[in-house]
Amino acid sequence: MLIYMLAAAMTVAMLIATVFGLHQEAGRVRAKANIKRFEGFGIRKPYRHF
Repeated sequence: MLIYMLAAAMTVAMLIATVFGLHQEAGRVRAKANIKRFEGFGIRKPYRHF
């Protein structure tokens, strides 16, 4: 019986760790997209490439 309780506890712990990891990764992807979207300050002139 103890083995089943430990297995259930480990399963729940791994599910929580997986959800936490996915949440962290989604935050990183979101932050990366926001950095790409940021154009900087001032007027952007796309026709000027030096």
